[in-house]
Amino acid sequence: MAAAASSLGTAMQEEQRHKPRPYHPSPWGDFFLGHQPCTPAELLAMKEEARTKEEELRRAVLAAAASVDLAAKLELVDALQRIGVDYRFGEEINGLLRAVVHDADEDDDGGDLYLTSLRFYLLRKNGFNVTSDVFAKFRDEEGNFAAGDDVKCLLMLFDAAHLRVRREEVLDSAIAFARSRLESLMKSLEPEVAEEVRYTLETPSFRRVERVEARRFISVYEKKAARDETMLEFAKLDYNILQTIYCEELKALTMWWKNFQSVTDLGFARDRLAEVHFWMTGVFYEPYYSYSRIMLTKLVMLASLFDDFYDNYSTTEESNVFTAALERWDEQATDQLPEHLREFYLNTLSSTNGIEEDLKFQNNKHAELVKELVIDLAKNYRAEVKWRDEHYVPTKVEEHLQLSVPSSGCMQIASFALISMGDVATSEAIRWTRTYPKIVRGLCIIGRVMNDIVSHEREQASDHVASTVQTCMKEYGFTVSQANKKIREIVEEAWMDMVQECLEQKHPTAVLEKVVNIARTMDFVYKREDAYTLPHILKDVMTSLYVNFV
Repeated sequence: MAAAASSLGTAMQEEQRHKPRPYHPSPWGDFFLGHQPCTPAELLAMKEEARTKEEELRRAVLAAAASVDLAAKLELVDALQRIGVDYRFGEEINGLLRAVVHDADEDDDGGDLYLTSLRFYLLRKNGFNVTSDVFAKFRDEEGNFAAGDDVKCLLMLFDAAHLRVRREEVLDSAIAFARSRLESLMKSLEPEVAEEVRYTLETPSFRRVERVEARRFISVYEKKAARDETMLEFAKLDYNILQTIYCEELKALTMWWKNFQSVTDLGFARDRLAEVHFWMTGVFYEPYYSYSRIMLTKLVMLASLFDDFYDNYSTTEESNVFTAALERWDEQATDQLPEHLREFYLNTLSSTNGIEEDLKFQNNKHAELVKELVIDLAKNYRAEVKWRDEHYVPTKVEEHLQLSVPSSGCMQIASFALISMGDVATSEAIRWTRTYPKIVRGLCIIGRVMNDIVSHEREQASDHVASTVQTCMKEYGFTVSQANKKIREIVEEAWMDMVQECLEQKHPTAVLEKVVNIARTMDFVYKREDAYTLPHILKDVMTSLYVNFV
């Protein structure tokens, strides 16, 4: 009798877990199969005009580099980076900044806090480990900085201070001061200035997704009286040209995804192909990383399917047999799987093997690691199922992070990104990434904690693994609001660790930048709500990236 009751309970649990999830449908569907931003002739004309503008702008950059006007050259570099065309002038910008470091004199700024902040911001952002002691002379005994009510100076100080590492008290103080002063000024500012302040207080410049910031800054820069028309025109052309590349990628990816869906029941999962591609443009936006975006979009879609499968859909037994089959990596393993999981399993193998073959064709020596990392993902998601089934809530946040940092999937995404870069990323760099160094652990914490903050209440309403929010509430006896505030401090510390590792420069800047870019995308997607699960939140910004020319 007891056995029959147990069997009935198991059947009811399985039926409950196998119900389709009420996720919002994709707002994009087949849109990109027919979307073409411009004709081939229009694209050719844009490229020809862009080449002319690029050379004009290059001459301006070289002229600025030769100038003795420190403010002018630094503001030019800042504008190039914000408007999204700095990748076209990497060599020139690096040379200019190296000269700024070489020629540095403590009195170069003439006691100008704005200029000191701008120089510090640009140098640290670009990997130069300059000291924060330069700010000491601007601070009085009460912790106030010599900025007055100069909004431009306060914004730059706020941005610069967010390139802090641990135990830089002067920068901690600068953030608190600038935030307080800017908030007090908000009501007296012109609407456009107030919006810039609000935006910066929410997301300091270093943490912004580069393509999103480029589109925003084009509109801001266009209204400046002292704008460089060549830079503005080139930025618009470049943005539109990249849009055509992204749309071609999404056309190919949509065909791949439709084929995947045609033979696999994915009612348990979020349909987010376009959103994942958008996410990956935050990691690799440059035109020459087209294959990286395609490869990462496919692999992150698999990671998303795994997340939904293990988290919401699978029974304990299904989690075990599916993971075991992946570890075998053999089509014959379908014999061990329930019928409703066989096509999902085979499609996972086929898609991953296809990427491995592409990489081998490109002579990528890291190709065989992709399969290992996909299996890693599954095993890490499987580890959370035990917590879910036991309704276990860790007693401390640090204990929670020991499991949830690996199951965030961020290390694997970072490794996929580096693998896709070919010879740019060495085998040593990829091995290092897989050891969860500070920069990768920081990325994982940002992804995990920010996701938990915005999705905690929704996920805890279902049979779901305990979040870091829930654990923090248990550890400290906090309310949800108090716990959110506490774990946001952990996110800030994670950013400090990422900055520290970027400044130590133990690996190529290009490698470190990609890891930071993933963190920026996590910050953007989970800023206010879970914009991945609720895709309408991203609709406008994605429309500006894929549909509307500037």
